[in-house]
Amino acid sequence: MSRILALDFGGKRTGIAVTDPLQIIASPLITVQTSSLMDFLTNYFNQENVSTLVVGQPTRHDGSFSSIEKDILIFIEKFKKKYPNIAIHRINEMYSSNDAMKALIDSGVKKKKRKDKKLLDSTAATILLQEFLYK
Repeated sequence: MSRILALDFGGKRTGIAVTDPLQIIASPLITVQTSSLMDFLTNYFNQENVSTLVVGQPTRHDGSFSSIEKDILIFIEKFKKKYPNIAIHRINEMYSSNDAMKALIDSGVKKKKRKDKKLLDSTAATILLQEFLYK
């Protein structure tokens, strides 16, 4: 079986989450510098079978997209050219960071550790992946 990866794409960092091979459980994987994202994915795909990429779509309350959307679209075009056999799905990521912070608080993560943006980004990617799986 293959895995599904989800990205919470950011200007500086991108949170990454992954499913198990049966595509049942979503777990945080890592947060990487966005500038190194494609290199990380290339290495990961050499080790794991991935069939689908879920990418957050940053939507505002009025339905418009935030400014990072243009960078996401550029990334997606490069990704499609390099990995044409991996399906790409977009999912609304409004409130994903807020939901991630709430999940960290609810799970008992200490305040000092919650300030680590890497943890927040990978948790937000996990929430996106969960939404995709249970949709």
